[in-house]
Amino acid sequence: MHLPTHFVEQGPKEIHRIIRAYPLGMLLRVTPQGLDVDHFPFVLLPDEGAHGVLLAHAARENPSWRTIKAGEEAMVVFRGVQGYVTPNWYPGKHETHRRVPTWNYEVVHARGSLQVLEDERSVRGVVSRLTRQHEALHAQPWKMGDAPSDYIKHELGLVVALRFSITELICKRKLSQHHDARDREGAIQGLEASGAHGLAQAMRSTSHQKK
Repeated sequence: MHLPTHFVEQGPKEIHRIIRAYPLGMLLRVTPQGLDVDHFPFVLLPDEGAHGVLLAHAARENPSWRTIKAGEEAMVVFRGVQGYVTPNWYPGKHETHRRVPTWNYEVVHARGSLQVLEDERSVRGVVSRLTRQHEALHAQPWKMGDAPSDYIKHELGLVVALRFSITELICKRKLSQHHDARDREGAIQGLEASGAHGLAQAMRSTSHQKK
């Protein structure tokens, strides 16, 4: 990934925020059959291991997990806010016309080693963590105990757990940091007016950075 210095994000708090806010990760593996790509919602355990651990689960009928070798290297990609920025939002464009369109975005690349866990305890633990994380957003959270135990046991038997031990986290936040403050503010206001509040807020959060 091309990573200019002014787009690098090294703060663990911000990197973890992106992963938690956009947990549907893209798992990339190189297999004897070629490149394998799949998508799973992950749970981040930031305090486990040197750089944290990611947990997910895969359907047993998904053939991809059967080719995973314990400890094999892989990558998980998380994409945060993203969107198009028109040069018409830059005050400088209307003065010199020396501005071009761009696409702003946040992305996290997690490198690490992958492991499959098939035992019921591990699978139950992963599903429970994932459920608690997302049900916490609801007024009346659903929990596994709401369903009959035999039904839950059957459903857990249909999936396997994936454990991804992170060895490196690379985060890029391309948010127009290289533009002057006036053009950045113009783009932020344009995004807000068009309803892209998340991207606008992300740009505001980097406004303190030196250009």
